Amino acid sequence: MNISTEDTHHVFQNLRQGTVPSRGIEAFAVGIDGPRAEIRRLLRLAGHRDGAFKFLRGDYGCGKTFMAHLAMHDALQEGFVTSFVVVSDNDLHFHRFDELYRKVIQGLATPLCERGALGPIIDRWIAAVEDSLLESGEDEQAPGFDQLVVDKLGQDLRARTQGRVPHEMSRALAALFEARQRSDFDTANSLLAWLSGSTNVGHRAVKDAGLKGQIESDQALSYLRGIVEIIRAAGYKGLTIVVDELETVMRQRGDTRSKTLNGLRQIIDLAPDLAGLLWVMTGTPLFFDDRAKGIASLQPLHDRVKLESIGGRTSLRGAQLVLTPFDEDRLREVARKLRELYPAEDRERFLLRIPPALLDRLVEEFTTGFGGRLTSIPRPFLKRLVHLFDLVDEDPTYDPRVDLHLGDLDLNDRERAILRGDDEEELFVDG
Repeated sequence: MNISTEDTHHVFQNLRQGTVPSRGIEAFAVGIDGPRAEIRRLLRLAGHRDGAFKFLRGDYGCGKTFMAHLAMHDALQEGFVTSFVVVSDNDLHFHRFDELYRKVIQGLATPLCERGALGPIIDRWIAAVEDSLLESGEDEQAPGFDQLVVDKLGQDLRARTQGRVPHEMSRALAALFEARQRSDFDTANSLLAWLSGSTNVGHRAVKDAGLKGQIESDQALSYLRGIVEIIRAAGYKGLTIVVDELETVMRQRGDTRSKTLNGLRQIIDLAPDLAGLLWVMTGTPLFFDDRAKGIASLQPLHDRVKLESIGGRTSLRGAQLVLTPFDEDRLREVARKLRELYPAEDRERFLLRIPPALLDRLVEEFTTGFGGRLTSIPRPFLKRLVHLFDLVDEDPTYDPRVDLHLGDLDLNDRERAILRGDDEEELFVDG
């Protein structure tokens, strides 16, 4: 699969750093045809005005974040707007819907805008409304045309949401359009920030628009409903929100964790009613199954999303999509794909010095080094593999076929624990 030169360099720079690339990952995705087909099925449902959710379930190293980024790639390809949110102890408490809303809007992405795409999306919607007025015979040079646009924007939003958005949202959008029409871009940017959930907006712009304060937690999901409909009115199929690392909530204090899980339950209950919105969320098995700190500790939520199994078999179409661990064949295939993708200066020398047999040897040594626990391998393996590629590319005298020394592995705390044989999940859930 061909990807752009920029995306190729993005892939390898992220792998050097031990992080998941946000672009180009489709070029080395292997062994996940089933999960990917299920995400595409849900995208088709959302594109036909259904609302849906999916949990990606997998142990550490199974590729949850990779699959989440691939879901965003496929969503963009299918005509969706996307947003990627990471659950954090510091700046995102999942039960505070205003915080979640702000993170989602800040992360809005389209094929032409990687982040902060709300402004361009609103512009596309306004242009569509203006075009519809022109098609109906209105004169854009007439003195009252801008007011017709303002009225039509309000009518369109109310019709699409069946009136289930706050009136202040319509006022903010009208004031935003009017500010742009008179070239008052400072006010327009302030109103866009307000619509994005910012808590740091100039008081005057807010007051002049007839708005009060900021978007509160109890209003945020209603505003999100409006944003999804604006996205659809702008010509996109809908919105895909990826929420990564839900297991982080297990480290929260008991009272905060309970609120977070209840907030997650509210979102799941609302999901079918938010037409055009697909939620994709990742978590570890411990997060889903732990009766003290995980989803299983809140019975109503557990009942909605528990993993259904018959004879040890699970369906891809269930609430939880189980991601399988890496095996040696899959690791070899990833290594081969990255070998073909690597942007070597001297490609002939690079391919000669790193034959497939060398990749097989590298996989075998890592597998042995981690005691066969392949779920632990992907990050350090890929990081060391790219380091090997770089050495061969930079030094014409280096031949790893006769001089391959892996040296000490660059491991994080979790990987060191796994290498010791400790329980990789229990160690990282605070009491």
